[in-house]
Amino acid sequence: MQIIHSLLAETKAAAPEIQTLTNSQRQSLLREMADSLLAETAQILAANRLDLNRMADDNPKKDRLLLTPDRLASMAEGLRQVADLPDPVGAKLLERTLDNGLELQKVSTPLGVVGVIYEARPNVTIDVAGLCLRAGNGVVLRGGSDAEYSNLALVKMIHETLKQMGLPASAVQLLPIDRKYVQPFLEAEEYVDILIPRGSQQLIDFVRTHAKVPTIETGAGVCHTYVHAAADLDKARDIVVNAKTSRPSVCNALDTILVDAEIAESFLPMIRSGLAGYQVDIHADSEAYEILKAGEYPFLQQAEESDFGREYLGFACSVKLVQGLDSALKHIRQYSSKHSEAIVSEDQEVCEAFLQKVDAAAVYANASTRFTDGGVFGLGAEIGISTQKLHARGPFALEKLVTEKWVVRGNGQVR
Repeated sequence: MQIIHSLLAETKAAAPEIQTLTNSQRQSLLREMADSLLAETAQILAANRLDLNRMADDNPKKDRLLLTPDRLASMAEGLRQVADLPDPVGAKLLERTLDNGLELQKVSTPLGVVGVIYEARPNVTIDVAGLCLRAGNGVVLRGGSDAEYSNLALVKMIHETLKQMGLPASAVQLLPIDRKYVQPFLEAEEYVDILIPRGSQQLIDFVRTHAKVPTIETGAGVCHTYVHAAADLDKARDIVVNAKTSRPSVCNALDTILVDAEIAESFLPMIRSGLAGYQVDIHADSEAYEILKAGEYPFLQQAEESDFGREYLGFACSVKLVQGLDSALKHIRQYSSKHSEAIVSEDQEVCEAFLQKVDAAAVYANASTRFTDGGVFGLGAEIGISTQKLHARGPFALEKLVTEKWVVRGNGQVR
């Protein structure tokens, strides 16, 4: 307890120094981090290899864990993009003068200390640190053991950059991976202002259950694509294959294909080559199973109830036939994690009904769910995709890493 509280106290003490930096100073900090990230490429990749060597090749987390020169370059570019975004701190959200002469302003202000607990994605270390520092916050990171060496190398680079700019390295803190420190972290209301879990549903549920620090969830993605009877089937095929195979280990990848029964015999054979080429395991309900079996789909099995509402995070998905829009909506309401949901249809009224009625952070008509991403949405990097409704929903990016306060100026007024 003493060790963890000491580390958290250091970050709390350092946070005001970040908060008082000017906009241009925070921009310069992120640009220096980007330059340092590229300069340290060899050392970071060597550390990443130590983590990769401990993980089995068939583990679906391995793609998330992997760092490459291209991925590091993309992370550096993400830092530069965040640096170029409008300053979220100090914005005047409201100004008003009361009848008694009191001058009121509501202004945006840093959250303080942001705690983030996450799993085997070392890019999160850079994204989170950059976003929090840009918004004037200190940040405490608790990464997963799978990425231990990668995270140590990345935070070492961040600390060196902070020191070079005359700032306390403890503004960004990486906690030890020993699990005994997790519960004290979740209960550290004195030191941490907000806590954000990013990872599996199991991790999110654990944090929600055990945290005393206010928590914002970045939820697991159970994403559906509904192919409506009026869909352009070629368009639908391309969207489904992209949503499933372009990067299956991420939260915005497709998990369940819903297909109107009246077009199933036409559509399902069309996805054979696109999905079989990636050896995608299809868990199909009884009707879809018979159609896919007749089409000799090679990686096929009968779906069980647990195959729906499941985040696959790999080359697998489920398929279910539905009887029109209402049937699809009912299935999504039951099994969705409220992350990203899509419809493919040329009937614009049906599309609009879907977009209005589906309760999710992002809803799509005639596009892949793979676009749910802070960078793609023009928000820079993101901490995650929030699936809740308080404070932030969708890409949890720079604009949501501030809170607000009222500033009141008077001249002796009393009440």
